[in-house]
Amino acid sequence: MTTVAWPTQLVVRPLTREDAEQVAGWRYGGPWRIYDSRPEDGLLSDNAAYLAVAGAGGGPLVGFCCSGAEARVPGLEPVDGVLDVGVGMNPALVGQGNGARFAAAVLDHYRSLTGVRRLRAVVQSWNERSLRLTRSLGFVEVGKHVCEQDGAPVEYAVLVAE
Repeated sequence: MTTVAWPTQLVVRPLTREDAEQVAGWRYGGPWRIYDSRPEDGLLSDNAAYLAVAGAGGGPLVGFCCSGAEARVPGLEPVDGVLDVGVGMNPALVGQGNGARFAAAVLDHYRSLTGVRRLRAVVQSWNERSLRLTRSLGFVEVGKHVCEQDGAPVEYAVLVAE
C-alpha cells in the first residue's frame, strides 16, 4: 500500500476524473473490502454529487464524500430537512487517528454549503470502528435499516446529528 502523509489542512473540492480513478483503485483489507469501489457506484460518471477531500493547496487526496441520493442505501427514503452524507477515506490513511478530522471537514463543508443542520449517515451495523467515529461526531443512532445488496441482506445503523 502506498504511504500518504496526512495534510495539515483539508479542503473539500470538486472530484476530478483523476481523483475518481484513484478512488476506484483503493482496496480495503478484511471485512472492509465491502467498501471497495465498484463501477456501478457512480464515481467515474462525472457525478457532481461526489466531492474530493484533499490537502489544501494541491495536497494529496485523502478521501471523498457525497450527499443526497448518492449517500443513501437502497430503500432508505429521504427525510425533509435532513441531508444524507457519505464518506470514504483512502485505505492507506484509515486507522491512524485522522478520521475525526476528515469527517469534521466534510460535515462542516455540507453544513456551510447547504445551511442544513441535521445530517444523516448510515454505517453497516458490524463496523464498530466507524460507529465509534460517527458517534464521537455527535451522531445518535435513530434506528436500523436492512436492505439487499449483492443478493444478501445488509443491516445498517441509521444515525442523525443535529
